[in-house]
Amino acid sequence: MAIGELKDQIARLPEQPGVYLYFNAAGETIYVGKARALRDRVRSYLGAYGSGPKTDALLDDIVRLEVIVTDSVVEALALENNLIKQRSPRYNILLRDDKNYPYLQLTTSEPFPRVLVARGVERDGNVYAGPFLPARFARRTMSLTHRLFGMRSCNEVITGQRPRPCLEYDIKRCIAPCVASLCAPEEYARAVESTRLFLEGRNDDLARQLGDRMMAAAAGERFEEAAQLRDAMRTVQTLQARQQKMASAELGNRDVFGLKIGAAGAVVLVFEVRGGRVVERIELESGEIAVGGNDAEVLEAALQQFYELRDAPPEVHVPLEIVDQEALETWLSDRAGRRVRIIVPQRGEKRGLVDLATRNAALAYQTRMNQESLAQYDALEILQQVLQLPGLPRRIECFDISTIQGSETVASMVVCDDGRMKKSEYRKFRIRGAAQDDFAAMHEVVGRRYRKLLEEGGPFPDLVLIDGGKGQLGAAYAALENLGLANLVAVGIAKKEEVLFTRDREAPIALAVNDPALLLVQRIRDEAHRFAVTFHRTARRQRDLTSELDRVPGVGPRRRRTLLTRFGSLAGVRRATREDLAAVVGAKTADAVLAFFAAGT
Repeated sequence: MAIGELKDQIARLPEQPGVYLYFNAAGETIYVGKARALRDRVRSYLGAYGSGPKTDALLDDIVRLEVIVTDSVVEALALENNLIKQRSPRYNILLRDDKNYPYLQLTTSEPFPRVLVARGVERDGNVYAGPFLPARFARRTMSLTHRLFGMRSCNEVITGQRPRPCLEYDIKRCIAPCVASLCAPEEYARAVESTRLFLEGRNDDLARQLGDRMMAAAAGERFEEAAQLRDAMRTVQTLQARQQKMASAELGNRDVFGLKIGAAGAVVLVFEVRGGRVVERIELESGEIAVGGNDAEVLEAALQQFYELRDAPPEVHVPLEIVDQEALETWLSDRAGRRVRIIVPQRGEKRGLVDLATRNAALAYQTRMNQESLAQYDALEILQQVLQLPGLPRRIECFDISTIQGSETVASMVVCDDGRMKKSEYRKFRIRGAAQDDFAAMHEVVGRRYRKLLEEGGPFPDLVLIDGGKGQLGAAYAALENLGLANLVAVGIAKKEEVLFTRDREAPIALAVNDPALLLVQRIRDEAHRFAVTFHRTARRQRDLTSELDRVPGVGPRRRRTLLTRFGSLAGVRRATREDLAAVVGAKTADAVLAFFAAGT
């Protein structure tokens, strides 16, 4: 355990709030964490070995520790968030929001704002709405802002000096702020405000505003303008009727979080409630949960990352308590410029909305995975239970030996990652030692594989699968123990009986023929066998094709390849005439080839 070598440094750490950073041998930041008391928090890692494969991998990778002392845990939280964002440490929980979906951006930073499609949210002073699911709704909504409010769509610098408007004005999709006589800046500002209310989902305020303007236009006998405002108001009212309404206006403005963690990672779903209605639905998702993967840790990471680019509403509702709630509330309040409370509702409508968000998170989790993926993770979970593994066997490495009467003995290793074969990481080996001893061959190949992984720093598998029974499994464990890797879990599978052998159980484990775990193990084993047999055939073919030509005087590797390429095979070289051979390798070498075959056959 690499972190054990840092005991002296850990003992000298201060009992103050701050942030700690772990580094690997390459100098990369692999984990960032915060602490109320640095010494106690970092010291807790000394006894964490064995708590799970991902935690063990982190502890094995640590070669250096750095700390940054802060004045408060709130400052530590903010610093932790910034460092995670900047460095993306591999063992931290990193959630991604649905930036694949577009947002609408109201460019209020411009003198005459536009509505644009954006692929993310920035802290640039502009107004953002979304995300839009499916993506085509973004452009439809943008088009609606042109039709309802006359927002411009051009890139032109607006001075009001343009002599005449463009076609957009004629088809009633822009009120032409570029022509001062048609649209004064104040009128365009009203259109921008209406658009803002529309994008923020404040349709009650918008409908009321449009109604007042319609009545004023009618009273001023501007009947065409009044008709346009009437149509806009009706459209807004129709959209309002289609929106999901909550039972009580007391819900006001708040964000509601739901959470689902599974074998495939985590999904955090956020409902943005504005004016008592759910106006937005946003997903955050993470792949593999590495360190600190419990519900509270994932939720805390989601809150930090979600509000990095957003101001929190007065209340944030979550499904469970988080550890540093007070510090997180202070951080959110400082960013928003007002008090923000994190609440775990216990009953009533608010709890019902949290439960609804949680159910939607579970549905989103299932939707993100196809049926094949779900079946694969189900198989991994069953395998974890059957073998009593500390964690999900996400990475499985399988070994197989291939030989015929000790000839050209080879080995293969295939990798299964999250239930999928990862061919880019397959490896093949020529056995150097006792070729006729299957056990010795397995001992050799396992030793060679994990000696190299120790030199490279991993990644180590969650499960080692051996094609064979007790003997092959024992040989594999002997190699692992020689390397100090006895903590790796290995299991053997016998071809005929199709049962699993473990080190700790006398009797093999027999699974039903249709058990998903057994089917997964069989698929991995069969792939290793196929890869080994293919390599063995190639090795034999190379030996058979090249051994005789290699003994011909004057024929080296280059001429051998030339002959085999020109005539197709060793048999083709045998059948070739002197003239054919001389045309390829010259008369002298042609005579040598013919003399060799004449003497040897």
